[in-house]
Amino acid sequence: MRDRLASVVRPVRRAVLARRRLLAAALTAVAVLAGLHATAAPAPPHVSVPVAARDLPAGTVLSAGDLTPVDFAPGSVPADLSFDAAGRTLAAPLRAGEPVTDVRLVGPALTEGYPGLSAVPVRLPDAGMAGLLRVGDRIDLVAADPQGGGADVVASGVPVLAIPDVEPEVGASGLTGRLVVVGAPPDEVAAIADASVRTFITIAFTG
Repeated sequence: MRDRLASVVRPVRRAVLARRRLLAAALTAVAVLAGLHATAAPAPPHVSVPVAARDLPAGTVLSAGDLTPVDFAPGSVPADLSFDAAGRTLAAPLRAGEPVTDVRLVGPALTEGYPGLSAVPVRLPDAGMAGLLRVGDRIDLVAADPQGGGADVVASGVPVLAIPDVEPEVGASGLTGRLVVVGAPPDEVAAIADASVRTFITIAFTG
């Protein structure tokens, strides 16, 4: 019985030994394929986020060339992203690579850091005055009667929220005007709007 079993096993053993190189090559190929499969595994999920393609100053009207998409891991995506920022105006500077969020754009989100205030656009009749301002400045808005009727402070200590970089316009005074967005209490908005239409608005810096 033992001799019969040996006579069966011996040829099989010789066949395996004769083909050991082929078996080793086959096992190596399987290992290589497994490695390639691992490296070809799907990339982790990501979110394409619009960021500034270069340093951009406040007042820039964003174009498609000002923005570039960058992949962020889902957990690192900033809140309140603006995915349709092209054509909108920057309320504050953006550094290259910085994501575009609502608080960086002229709009309702401008007052996020100023609870209780409303964003109010005011056209200063002299663009030179607007050139003295920076976002974050606190100013008084002074309404001067062009007919010599005196002047009144219509808003005190209002923050400058944005200075849009739009083409200056020549007003009735013959001066080139410039738009500025300020934050004001809701009960002062009507007075500011009325003064903007009927009077010459000038500014005073709050000490």
